[in-house]
Order: sequence, then structure tokens, then C-alpha cells
Amino acid sequence: MIQRRALRSRGMTLFEVIVAIGILAMVAVLIGGVVDSLSRGKTGEGKRAERVREGREAVERIVRDVSSAYLSAHVPLVQALITGRTAFVGRGSTPFDRVDFTAFAHTRTERDAHESDQTEVGYFVASDPSVAGKMDLVRREQTPIDFDPLKGGISSVVAEDVDEFDLRFLEPQTSQWIESWDSTQVSGQPNRLPLAISIRLVLKGVGGGPPYTYATKVFIPTQQPLSFGMPTQ
Repeated sequence: MIQRRALRSRGMTLFEVIVAIGILAMVAVLIGGVVDSLSRGKTGEGKRAERVREGREAVERIVRDVSSAYLSAHVPLVQALITGRTAFVGRGSTPFDRVDFTAFAHTRTERDAHESDQTEVGYFVASDPSVAGKMDLVRREQTPIDFDPLKGGISSVVAEDVDEFDLRFLEPQTSQWIESWDSTQVSGQPNRLPLAISIRLVLKGVGGGPPYTYATKVFIPTQQPLSFGMPTQ
């Protein structure tokens, strides 16, 4: 009887403790792997969702700006009052095209600011100075309008890691999509706007995944150059 009570009350042996610790360690490793996998999956999904949002918002912004593009035929009687000129210039260059134009797209950020909604807007792809080989889609805005519709202003990145930025312009006279447009040149499309623009933006995938492609067409409602202060009959 005394021996049986002694056997029942004895503690765990060293071997049993080692086995228990080993089992707990294996369970901890398995749980840690599952948690890490879930965390990486959540992070990757968040990056993919952010990538989709970034591309969609970039295209939507281009659409808003292009739809407000305009040309002006108004010329002040006093030459000294001429402060700028309007234009629409699109240049094809594989794989990254560029477009610069005047538009009613400027937003005043300060109350009672003496600013017009007229501005120069440009979209082009530029290399990231801090990351080798990385190309970003950039939006340029210059206000007020000046004499050079292709330069100046403040540039900001609207989409990162761009693979392709392709533009096509619909010629209303021939109903053909063409690769370039220039309203400032006699050899181009003088004082005319394209009827519509086809936009194709391709962003690199996340983590080596497939690229994200966005494509749309936007029509330009203001086809005739604006003219102010015309004499009445």
C-alpha cells in the first residue's frame, strides 16, 4: 500500500519534461508559421488593393482634367496685355507618351485667392531619383498660364512604378485615332482639339505579380476655341 501511494505521488521525470517542452515548441512553431502566413497574406492583399486604388484614381484624374481642356482665340487689343497662350500638345514615345494642355482645372486652396480656374496641365512619366529603374506618372500644373505650355509649374506623382502610358487622339475630321497632336503648329492641328483621347495606363504588379492595366476614353466637350468680347453686329 505504501509503495503504491509513493508511485502515485512522484513527480515528472526529466525525460517527460523534455518531451513536453519539445511538443510545446513544435506547437508554438506551427502557430507562429500560421500567424506569419496570415500576416503576410493580409499585407500583400493590402498592397494589391492600394495598387488598384492608385491606378484607378490616376486615370480618373486624367479624365477630369482632359474633359475640361480648352483653347482660346481671344486676343486682347493691347499687345501688352497678352500674358500667355492656350495649347493642346500630345507626343507619342513608346512606352511613355506625354500630353500638355490648358484646362479649367485649377482648384483654389486659399479663400478669396485671386486665382483663375484656368491652368496648364501636363501628364508624363519620369524616373524616380531615389530608386533606380523606377518610373512614375507625374502631373504638372502651371498657373497662371504663360507663353510656354510645355514647361513650368509644380509636378507631383500620381502613380508609381509605371510600365506603360499610352495615349491616342481622335481626329474629328477623319474619325481616326492618331498618336500625336499639336494645336500650336501649322503642320499639326492648328487651333483644334481632338474629339476624344484614349488612355491606357499599365502599372507593375505587386511582388512580381501580374501588372494592373487601366484603359478608358474621354471626350472633350469644348471643341471650338473660346472667344471673348467679339463685336456685335
